[in-house]
Amino acid sequence: MSVANILKFKGTNVVTVQPSQSIRDAVDVLAKHRIGAVVVTNEAGAVKGVLSERDVVRHLAQESNAGFDQPVSRAMTERVVTCGLHDSIEEIMEMMTRGRFRHVPVVEDDRLVGIVSIGDVVRRKIEAAELEVVAMREYIATG
Repeated sequence: MSVANILKFKGTNVVTVQPSQSIRDAVDVLAKHRIGAVVVTNEAGAVKGVLSERDVVRHLAQESNAGFDQPVSRAMTERVVTCGLHDSIEEIMEMMTRGRFRHVPVVEDDRLVGIVSIGDVVRRKIEAAELEVVAMREYIATG
């Protein structure tokens, strides 16, 4: 199964913020949408970073309350690992495991077209395993 299959079920809506927005604004966005990370984009929509809950916690631990008023660019992860629509779930799982992150922006032709979370990947892997069990039972029953 590919990233495109995940986005077919999940959709392609991606919540974004800009690097100049405050951490406070970004935290409000995370809470409002009940998500663990936002993609940071510039005015043209190019991916500039990811701001996760972990990034916020780490930043506030260093900066205290003053950290809320600082720009997202001060706390975001700038080295973002992205994937494409044709990458497999196995490739994404390996990326996430190796890099110890839970969100991967999906980019095609330098455009942000979606985001995949560890929850999306695990959900699809479980569904695939369940379908395999059903197929095996049918095969055994008819064999």
